[in-house]
Amino acid sequence: MKKLLVIVWIVLLFSVVGALFWYNELQYQLPTPVPQNYKPVKPGELVKLGPEFSAGLHKPLFLHFFNPACPCSKFNIKMFKSLVAEYGKKVDFKIVVISDKDYDEDEIQEKFGLDIPVTFDHSLAAKCGVYSTPQVALINADSKLYYRGNYNITRYCTDEKTNFAKQAINGLLINNDKLTFGKLALTSYGCKLTDCKY
Repeated sequence: MKKLLVIVWIVLLFSVVGALFWYNELQYQLPTPVPQNYKPVKPGELVKLGPEFSAGLHKPLFLHFFNPACPCSKFNIKMFKSLVAEYGKKVDFKIVVISDKDYDEDEIQEKFGLDIPVTFDHSLAAKCGVYSTPQVALINADSKLYYRGNYNITRYCTDEKTNFAKQAINGLLINNDKLTFGKLALTSYGCKLTDCKY
């Protein structure tokens, strides 16, 4: 009888651990819920970026919306770094930290191993129509939104055929205004934003 109870207890324990694991995996496979007061920003719309961008854009601007506590954001770091390495001379990259915890610029740059600008301006999310992390907002030199969406179809950002962020950069650099993206690119997946007002 004692052996049976131990076996039942072990099976129950493994079942609970398995259920928690699959729940955590599943929540990132489903689209991020759209906030109640969300106002979409469409491609071609002017994005009023604020005073830190007041000097104007001379190159396209790539805003990387990042939450250090979000597992999806952590998996995305490698892809973001590869984009910076490939397009850093043609595109201005900036990390937008969206978190309810306090971080400083040095901490974030250390996480990425990159010396690029970091901002903690949560209002940029609403201005660009972003409501989850990780997300891209690619803005042209006229301060108009070119692309707002996912990096890739896979959580680990490993599918080169669906590298939406790279496709968007390439499209913008050749002035392709007919480039369109489907639901997989434009439906937000990942972690909900904290402390963002729409």
